[in-house]
Amino acid sequence: MEQDEFPIRADGRTQLAVCYFHHLNCQAAYRKLQQWIDHSPHLRERLDATSSNPRCRMYMPAQVRLIVAAIVEP
Repeated sequence: MEQDEFPIRADGRTQLAVCYFHHLNCQAAYRKLQQWIDHSPHLRERLDATSSNPRCRMYMPAQVRLIVAAIVEP
């Protein structure tokens, strides 16, 4: 793994959002990431398909991998 490569691991939804939008507060970063997910073609459906509980506050590694692939590494 390259030194600057984003690590694929389980992350809290807000924690991952702050990685992408470190200049925003936690709530704004989370909302912004959700907007990006909704605007990325079919990403929301793929994330929902990997989740057994849609109310979970964590993204599992498979979900983080989908997000990073669709929205570029933070």
